Amino acid sequence: MTLPGLPYILVGILAAGKHSKRRATRLRDPERTRERLLQAAFREIYRSGFQSASLDTILAAAGVTKGALYYYFDNKEALGYAVVEEVIAPDVRVKWLRPLQKGKDPVDALIGCVQGISVRPENVRGGCQLNNLAQEMSPLDAGFRKRLAMVFHAWREGVADALREGQTHGSVRRNVEPDDAAGLLIAMVEGYGSLAKNAQDPKVMKAGSETSWTGCGPCARRATAGGADRIVVGVVLLLTTNWFVCCRVTSR
Repeated sequence: MTLPGLPYILVGILAAGKHSKRRATRLRDPERTRERLLQAAFREIYRSGFQSASLDTILAAAGVTKGALYYYFDNKEALGYAVVEEVIAPDVRVKWLRPLQKGKDPVDALIGCVQGISVRPENVRGGCQLNNLAQEMSPLDAGFRKRLAMVFHAWREGVADALREGQTHGSVRRNVEPDDAAGLLIAMVEGYGSLAKNAQDPKVMKAGSETSWTGCGPCARRATAGGADRIVVGVVLLLTTNWFVCCRVTSR
């Protein structure tokens, strides 16, 4: 005897079983769930600031429950700390430190980094996520202050180390102080970013980028040493008290 509609019932059960398996797979993938939370939190914090960031908005964007959020993070602050350590810090490494590690000439690499700064209106309007959080949370929360300071320190040390390496290989002038040059570079980048955000004008950021590497014009001079022509091409990274902070030396 055949029950009416039995094939349709069986098909429905099988389909429901497949959907349940997909949901279970997503739930059993903790790394992916945690990453979705981090990315959703990063976007919401970037858009609204940490204090105004909505957990409900983050949960909806990540597609998880509040229980899942508190499974991975003790509270909103812990989520914010993780955003600094696992989203913002790696972004700085990718944009600034990795090119220095791969490049042969640190000045060329830094020029590329500065040229790569986005001047898209949406990025200018939002500003630098690192600087935004530093301005908002460092005066209020020691946990944020410590973690953000570590990101700035790693950025500065990475640039300074690359300049020191360049001095060893003769591509960076000996009279350059790497730590000071690195600190001034970061101050310039973040300073122009803040000015552009305040003005809500991409042209401000573009002008700052050009000033840092070409706005003052490349300084080139020709010298002769031991009968061999040498071209010393100074590329302006920053200008302070009318002195070039950093320049490269290229032999021909």
